[in-house]
Amino acid sequence: MTDAAELRSRTQELLAAHPPAGTGRLEFLRARFDAGLAWVHFPAGLGGLDAPRSLQAVVDAELQAAGAPDNDPRRIGIGLGMAAPTILKYGTEEQKRRFLRPLWTGEEVWCQLFSEPGAGSDLAALGTRAVREDGAPSGPGEAGSGGSWVVNGQKVWTSSAHVARWAILIARTDPDLPKHRGITYFLCDMTDPGVEVRPLRQITGEAEFNEVFLTDVRIPDSRRLGEVGDGWRVAQTTLNNERVAIGGMRLPREGGMIGPLSKTWRERPELRTHDLHQRLLKLWVEAEVTRLTGERLRQQLAVGQPGPEGAGMKLAFARLNQEISGLEVELRGEEGLLYDDWTMRRPELVDFTGRDAGYRYLRSKGNSIEGGTSEVLLNIVAERVLGLPAEPRTDKDVAWKDLAR
Repeated sequence: MTDAAELRSRTQELLAAHPPAGTGRLEFLRARFDAGLAWVHFPAGLGGLDAPRSLQAVVDAELQAAGAPDNDPRRIGIGLGMAAPTILKYGTEEQKRRFLRPLWTGEEVWCQLFSEPGAGSDLAALGTRAVREDGAPSGPGEAGSGGSWVVNGQKVWTSSAHVARWAILIARTDPDLPKHRGITYFLCDMTDPGVEVRPLRQITGEAEFNEVFLTDVRIPDSRRLGEVGDGWRVAQTTLNNERVAIGGMRLPREGGMIGPLSKTWRERPELRTHDLHQRLLKLWVEAEVTRLTGERLRQQLAVGQPGPEGAGMKLAFARLNQEISGLEVELRGEEGLLYDDWTMRRPELVDFTGRDAGYRYLRSKGNSIEGGTSEVLLNIVAERVLGLPAEPRTDKDVAWKDLAR
């Protein structure tokens, strides 16, 4: 088994063959992937070395000390945190070799075509249809002879769709089955004919996410992920990883939104009051506890797949961000209400800490919606972590086509 010493040696060999000072960023990232140092826990040949996930920190520390370039999770987070683990688990060997390398290097950006205008919190109610043609399999266990699927529908709240090359997509392939059982998972080329991306301007003035219209989009059966009708189970891998990626991101002490608030407190003594101090101390402690809990969650992931615990982390992330940004605006007073720019823009990434307090306050409102609403995540924690009885669901065994919409 690969150990820490071997990983340090391999990293030093990479640095010697590709000195960061004289190697372009993309060239270095490709070489790092090929050396198995991208995701050390992934299989050999797919960016990893079949090593324990916990040893990734050994590689990262060596590369950071050498000033080596890295990819940007803020820009390609959907690919890194959601598409990659799902492709690894359910993809064919051909799919893994085609998609994982450009995904990790950032050459291809991914987006997520899940939510719909009538299927947000109740995602399994989605109505986007994929109809088989030319020999594509129509049901579980049925073999296909190539062919393709014709997809029609609308998706919404799609972050990065305007810059994405690929999308993870779930669509209904059998309306005669109950809503959770008639869904199939696809990899959609965002440059294909029939894919239309329209910006959705949000409260910050920006349009970092979009609505996507799919009109007679043809997806080859070779880009189906998993079995026909098994899309809901495949999607659970994506969603569990998404919650961990959002709520369990790696942060230094005073990383995230607590950093700008603490900095303002230290540098602006004239703004301080006893009441605000007590509230800041409480939030600082909660932010540090949440950060350390995220570290613990990542250690648990070193020996298994993400579970429902990620829902709790994502809940804490949303609540903390909203409370911290609210306190920052209150601390700054009238100045905290200022917002630098409402110009309509379509950014490639979200930058919470590089903007002003007004932006952080407005943008954090979406944290309790994106990546699963807090209400849905509370149900997940209640049922799958605490073991409480599930809420009654009368539509679970009803064919999707018979559901009221």
